[in-house]
Amino acid sequence: MTKLIHTMIRVSDLTKSLAFYDQTLELKVKNQYVFDDFTLTYLGNDSSDFELELTYNHNINQEYTHGDGYGHIAVSVDDIESVHKKMAALNTKPSEVTTFHHQSEVLATFFFITDPDGYKIEFIQRKGRFA
Repeated sequence: MTKLIHTMIRVSDLTKSLAFYDQTLELKVKNQYVFDDFTLTYLGNDSSDFELELTYNHNINQEYTHGDGYGHIAVSVDDIESVHKKMAALNTKPSEVTTFHHQSEVLATFFFITDPDGYKIEFIQRKGRFA
């Protein structure tokens, strides 16, 4: 069983985007992870566990188009390895399971598949911030 957890979009002005989503959807910053080249900001509210992930790439000075502005849909799962095997058996050609670290701590263990129209779907081990 999957649990829908977040969708990601790229933003060209994080401050402007934070104000917009606060004003229009009443979404507040739940977590933020600043890396050398990019910042991940997770927005949400009390009405749902679902989050909007804003990815701000540092040093990018152009607007995104719809083609590269959309990121992915993410779901969390209890057992990443068994779901990965299931996706492989269904011939969805899953990427390798990867573990992503932030400040020496595991942020996420995940893999991706692509739907028939080319949209990415991320499967994340249900643990930590993704429990």
